[in-house]
Amino acid sequence: MERRIIAVLLENEAGALSRVVGLFAQRNFNIESLTVAPTEDVTLSRLTVTTTGDQRTIEQITKHLHKLVEVVKVMDLCAGAHLERELLLVKVRAEGTARQEIKRAADIFRGQIVDVTEDTYTVQLVGPGDKLDAFINAVNPPSAAGNAILELARSGVSGIGRGKRVLAL
Repeated sequence: MERRIIAVLLENEAGALSRVVGLFAQRNFNIESLTVAPTEDVTLSRLTVTTTGDQRTIEQITKHLHKLVEVVKVMDLCAGAHLERELLLVKVRAEGTARQEIKRAADIFRGQIVDVTEDTYTVQLVGPGDKLDAFINAVNPPSAAGNAILELARSGVSGIGRGKRVLAL
């Protein structure tokens, strides 16, 4: 089972997203993350979906996506050089000596503390998923007695091909 990032250019109209998600649900394909937003062309949206599967499953997903009327173009970003990023906002308990440790971890991972209260920090971090996972483990190791993380929100993967690999008309 491989993790794959599939970018889809689709018509920006009501119901297009639900048909793509429905395709995954009908065929029992799992969606790990999903991001969608309009492109520079207001008639098109870019959808990025992260899923797992063997080569045959990914080929099936791609073929089924191409059959949808609203889908203009499909690209498996993992099939070539690409960049991927996620946004993480995490609210952590920051009391006493833990405040300095959280600040140090945020600095090491090039994160930003975007909100401060008496007993919490909210840290913003951007990067590949494994970097975000490493930060979460650093501020809240599995062996820790208490849970430092109070709340966590992740954006899902956004990705783009490197160099001349372009998802456009």
